[in-house]
Amino acid sequence: MDTDLVLILGLLLIVFAIPAAMSAYSDSRLPVAPAATLLIAVGMIAFAYISHPGGYAPREVPDVFFTVVGRYLP
Repeated sequence: MDTDLVLILGLLLIVFAIPAAMSAYSDSRLPVAPAATLLIAVGMIAFAYISHPGGYAPREVPDVFFTVVGRYLP
């Protein structure tokens, strides 16, 4: 599996889960689905970091993002 893709999908899941968690908190609901999504996203990011030779540096993430977008979008 492509570790770059897993990293980017994990980061996107975090971006979508944070507003969902804030919405659940403001509506006085338990943020069960956003919490599960955050756990899955953190697991995906950890898997990508461990599986990638040498890991990822924070300054590499934008380059990885645009490489993945260029690779999978026509």
